Amino acid sequence: MKTDIRFSDHHFTTADELKLHYRQYDPVGDVTGTPVLCLHGLTRNLKDFEDFAPQIAGLGRPVISATQRGRGESDYDPQHERYNPAVYTQDMFALLDYLEIPKAVWIGTSMGGLMTMVASTLAPQRLEKAVLNDIGPELDPVGIARIRSYAGKSSGEFASWQAAADAIRAINGAAFPKETGNEFWLDFAHKTCRPLGDGRVALAYDPAIAKSVAEGGDADVDLWPLFDGLKDIPTLIVRGAITDLLMMSTVEKMQARKPDLDFVSIPNVGHAPFLTEPAAIGKIKAFLA
Repeated sequence: MKTDIRFSDHHFTTADELKLHYRQYDPVGDVTGTPVLCLHGLTRNLKDFEDFAPQIAGLGRPVISATQRGRGESDYDPQHERYNPAVYTQDMFALLDYLEIPKAVWIGTSMGGLMTMVASTLAPQRLEKAVLNDIGPELDPVGIARIRSYAGKSSGEFASWQAAADAIRAINGAAFPKETGNEFWLDFAHKTCRPLGDGRVALAYDPAIAKSVAEGGDADVDLWPLFDGLKDIPTLIVRGAITDLLMMSTVEKMQARKPDLDFVSIPNVGHAPFLTEPAAIGKIKAFLA
């Protein structure tokens, strides 16, 4: 389906002079609704949405996916303290302003979901709807420990794409137990790594971003006030059924706090769904409709 959808790659400059990479997908046919903004997780980039975005554009929605500073083809930030969701969210407000988009559907995976909650608190008028992918205002310590165990901890370089795929599978295999074929993991590697030009490949992110989840970081910050920013915004929670980051008890608290909260569980997937799983994409399409 990706070949049937027109998209274009661009860069825009932030207030602090960093160039950020974003991609625009043209809607198919008549425009049916506001644009959709796709936001990735901590160590990822806009390639996470290469398979998802075309399906949403096929509904007649313009789609924008963006790579946050310090990842992929976006500039790395020399001041690592700016690697935080508040700064990323301001960058996305600036991107939407640059594109003359006053309001969008925000779809955020993990860290992107935190950004969505921040956005709803700072400027709720900029969100038509929100999708939080495997993230909430409370995080399971098990998942936090797993992320801390690998983010920014190695050189991030591999001898080949296959070596990268094997390493990624070692870290993420438990989250995708049904993915036993090599093709999925090679595709995963191509989404999260970059070629070095000599046959080797490297993870496509600045290791300094790991400082935001370093031991003794902000794990005890109360995120519930951020979630409350969504109180008047239609919101869908997507949860991997075997996730180690978003506890079902947290989802239940979210539902109690926001009774109109929509929810879908994605079987046999951990942190985090790619949103192309049948249960996920079907629910999201219905939610957008």
